[in-house]
Amino acid sequence: MAAVAEAPGTGVALPAQVQANPITKKLNKILDSKIETDQELLDALETVSPFLTENTLQRRRNLRRDLEQRSLETNIRFLNSFRKVRDAVEGVTKDVDEMSKCCEAMTNRLRATKEQTRDLLNQTTSLQNQSKRVEKRAEIVTAFLGAFQLKPEEAKALRGTADGGIDRNFFPALNRVREIHADCKQLLRTSQHAAALEIMEKMAAAHEAAYELLYRWIQRECRLLNVDFVDLNPLLYQAFEAMQERPVLFKYSLDEYNTARRSHVVRAFIDALTRGGPGGVPKPIELLSHDPLRYA
Repeated sequence: MAAVAEAPGTGVALPAQVQANPITKKLNKILDSKIETDQELLDALETVSPFLTENTLQRRRNLRRDLEQRSLETNIRFLNSFRKVRDAVEGVTKDVDEMSKCCEAMTNRLRATKEQTRDLLNQTTSLQNQSKRVEKRAEIVTAFLGAFQLKPEEAKALRGTADGGIDRNFFPALNRVREIHADCKQLLRTSQHAAALEIMEKMAAAHEAAYELLYRWIQRECRLLNVDFVDLNPLLYQAFEAMQERPVLFKYSLDEYNTARRSHVVRAFIDALTRGGPGGVPKPIELLSHDPLRYA
C-alpha cells in the first residue's frame, strides 16, 4: 500500500509521489511558515499590493510583468538621475582639470619668475659690490688727489693777480707745493713710480713759476719803497724769507732792495741839500755853507 500523508493545515491526505514534487515542497514550506511573523515577506506583500487592485487571474498572471516594468522604470529614473550626477561630476572634473592646468601654468611662471628674480638679485648684489668697490676707489682717488694735487684756490694763488701781484694766500700755497714735492719722494718708494714722477714734475714747474713771480713782485715792490722805508709791505718780509731757499734769486732780491734804498737815500740827501724839509723846515743844507761846522 502506498504511503499517504496529510497536507499541512488541511487535513487532506496526499500520496507520497505528490509530496516528493519540488513545487509541493515549496507550497508546504510556505504553508508551514508563519506569515504574520516574517517582516520581510510582509514588506514585500505591502509593496506588491498596489499592483493587485483586483484579485483576478489576469492580474496575478501579469504581476511579474508589472513588477519588472516597475523595476525597469525605477532603473530608468535612477539612470536619468545618475546621468545628471555624471554630467555634474564631469563638469566638476573638467573644472578641476582646468584649475590644475592653471595652477601648473602659475607654478611654472612662479618658477620662472623665481629664477629671474634670483638672477636679478645676483646681478643686484654684484652691482652693489661693484658700486662699493668703485666708491672705495673714488675715496682713495679723492684722498690721493687731496694729498698730491693743489686745490683750485691754491693754484690760483700761485698764478698771482691780474697785475702780477700776490696776496696772503700765495705763501701757504707755496708751502703746499713743497710738501707735495717732498711727499712724492716717499711715493717713489712704492709701486707708483710713474705717478710720483709726473706729480714731482708738475710741482717742480709750479715751484719755478711761483719763484719767478715772487722775484718779479719783489723787484716791483722795492722800486715802490718810500724814502723812510718804514711802510714796508708785510708780504715783503715773507717774500724775502721764502726767497732764501733760492740763494741766487735771494741775492738778486737783496741787490734790488739795496739799489732801491741807495737810490732813495741819495735822492733824500739831494732834497735835503737843495730843498730842505717839507715847507722849508729845516732849511736846505746849502744855506749853511758859510758855517763849515754846521754844514758838515
